[in-house]
Amino acid sequence: MKRCRWHTAHGLSWFLLVGANPAAAQQITAAGQPAQLDIRAAGQHSLRVTLQPLPPDRAFPHTPALAERTYPEPGLSLRAITQPVRRRIGSLEVEVRPGPMLFVRNAAGRLVQEIRFETDGTLSFRLGDSPVLGLGEGGPLPERGTPWREQLVQYDRRGRLDTMAPRWQSDMYGSRNPAAVLWGTDGWGLFVATPWVQVDLRDAERGVFLPVQPPSAAPQNERNQQQNEGKGLPPASSFVAGVYDFFVFDAGDPTGALKDFSLITGPSVLPPKWSLGYMQSHRTLEDDRQLLGIIDTFRARQIPLDAVIYLGTGFAPRGWNTRQPSFQFNPEVFTRDARAVLADMHARNVRVIVHMVPWDRDRLATLHGSIPERPGESLDAWHIRNYWQEHVGLFDAGVDAFWPDEGDWFDLFERIKRHQLYYQGPLSTRPNVRPWSLHRNGHPGIAQWGGWVWSGDTETSWKTLEAQVAVGVNHSLSVAPYWGSDIGGFYPDNEFTGELYARWFQFGAFCGSFRSHGRVWWLRLPWGWGLSDVGPREYGNNNAAIPEGDRRNILASELNNSAIEPVARQYAQLRYHLMPYTYSLAWEARATGLPLMRAMWLHYPDDATARGLGTQYLWGRDLLIAPVFEKGATSRRVYLPAGDWYDWWTGERSGGRRTVTRTVDLATMPIFVRAGAILPVDPVRQYTAQPVTEPTLLRIYSGANGEFTLYEDDGISQDYLNGRGSWIRLAWDDAAGELTLSPGAPAGSTDVVVPRTFRVLLLPRGEQREVRYTGSTARIRF
Repeated sequence: MKRCRWHTAHGLSWFLLVGANPAAAQQITAAGQPAQLDIRAAGQHSLRVTLQPLPPDRAFPHTPALAERTYPEPGLSLRAITQPVRRRIGSLEVEVRPGPMLFVRNAAGRLVQEIRFETDGTLSFRLGDSPVLGLGEGGPLPERGTPWREQLVQYDRRGRLDTMAPRWQSDMYGSRNPAAVLWGTDGWGLFVATPWVQVDLRDAERGVFLPVQPPSAAPQNERNQQQNEGKGLPPASSFVAGVYDFFVFDAGDPTGALKDFSLITGPSVLPPKWSLGYMQSHRTLEDDRQLLGIIDTFRARQIPLDAVIYLGTGFAPRGWNTRQPSFQFNPEVFTRDARAVLADMHARNVRVIVHMVPWDRDRLATLHGSIPERPGESLDAWHIRNYWQEHVGLFDAGVDAFWPDEGDWFDLFERIKRHQLYYQGPLSTRPNVRPWSLHRNGHPGIAQWGGWVWSGDTETSWKTLEAQVAVGVNHSLSVAPYWGSDIGGFYPDNEFTGELYARWFQFGAFCGSFRSHGRVWWLRLPWGWGLSDVGPREYGNNNAAIPEGDRRNILASELNNSAIEPVARQYAQLRYHLMPYTYSLAWEARATGLPLMRAMWLHYPDDATARGLGTQYLWGRDLLIAPVFEKGATSRRVYLPAGDWYDWWTGERSGGRRTVTRTVDLATMPIFVRAGAILPVDPVRQYTAQPVTEPTLLRIYSGANGEFTLYEDDGISQDYLNGRGSWIRLAWDDAAGELTLSPGAPAGSTDVVVPRTFRVLLLPRGEQREVRYTGSTARIRF
């Protein structure tokens, strides 16, 4: 098995068993010191394994990646071992052998994982021959000698040594936000919470975790070199030699394992409903008349819009504020009082989001604390309560949410703390209004603070669009449920065409964050490709080309293209049609840990073909999404797993466990619906809170039994945390042709029943019925 020379040379020997006589007691040590190995249940499908030198400093090593919760006492605690020890801990069978080696089996006796504490200080584990997913967001650096556009997209993480260095990156992957979270699609999961490790998956049979001591704080000039290896690691003070804290998951049922992972890192909070709508980003600005005029154009063109986002000055020649970092509105843009302008925006039913970067970004400091502060916390300049106070004036003026950019120089603990800042801070100012913020940096533990991440400054290319599918799926498995990318890519080049934008917009409609952003921002407007100009000057842009600093050009023939806007409108409206389904998925993310954007493996773990697919994914349980990422494509091959599937656009029914070739035109991204699905579909709205008079349509795709829980609440308050909401369980009995609607609230919840009428459409027969639901069981038969 391969070993890391760097690691061995530094002598970080963490695990040793002493005593040559196998009959004698062998002491467990860590970093040469007597140690204690504890194994306890972490959830219904998981174990927590902790090794600490004696006497342990505390029950567990500290890391903000883990939620504060109570764990049971160890089911097995060892300081020495002479022969194999077996215990049933929770639902899993545990065996520890001298070596030491840890074997975990499920109740049926299937080997989940085999872990060896090696004498060189590493931890090795069975890799298996199935794809390994997770490892956070982003991908590897480009291979030397091969242009990144010509490289294969990494979805399966096997075959590489990942140094796990957080870094800014562009190319096809975007920023790297690593997490030592691995999901073996043959039925296992591992999450190393402490220490920080590199992950070596080059061996065909065994993977290796290589503990790495984080570097001390970097000098100022190095701290701002965001692409350097080693920046953004946990603080060096968090490293204690000999301490190890990791989780083992039985992922034979991936959905159960994901629920345990969400409880361990903190259940996702519900976002405000408006954040699931379309967001339009702006860069170089003219004045407040332009800001309102763009909103009015969305409304006039019947393209749904829920939020507008404004970049700061310095990142563009003229942004919403005076030069970043600044909390002051730019008087060159806001010719009237900013409060009045934002009030006019709110009157047009949009939310206002502003771009922020950390102040004092060149000074070494540590974000810390809680809001409200806890006893003993130092209220210095970098306490998050004091930093939040800088934002309060913007909140008072009408700003609704924030886009905290950069932060690549923050260590991982601070990155999580920054998400906490933008969750607890707004709640301290508006106590019953859900906060929202969008970050470039994330890590396990951010979901409990409303963590939304986008992939950063990607290149505009067809290869990038392909890679972003894999990036989004792996992020969703190992960081948090809400992810997105800059629609169209951030850095435009000669591949930036109306066709690429349309294809990316289609993909964006089925990501958590549905948002257009990038340089030459007029072409990020849904109608931008129909204009005759690329827009304002930025960084030397001569109004006929992409910024000269990017050394790229847009073909003039791409403008005046009237075919793109109808495609964008169609998919924006589709996003809003499906909002009842998507908002219910947001509840599922909180209740079950399942992300919105789901690997095929999650629901088809026994399908070897589905496990390895990183070019398509499930949106919830019932929709299969196959983005088109080839220029000029006229067809798209799509793998359909077990069961029957319906083409969303044509209604054609196909059998599963096979690959189909779907003909596509510019307006078509293949979408398939699982037989047995019950899809709630609303009339299209121009914003999520717009009242409508038509009832919700329940589309039933016959051919299998199915069920779905429709969740709703007020979309903005924190009342859901007290169990207040509406749950309607929809169940379809295919043989009987019967739909049942019944109360579906979890135990202890307050089910807020609003009597309502549903239209029910049975497909493919096309029959329609109406049913009235008043809080008690109702049935309708076809």
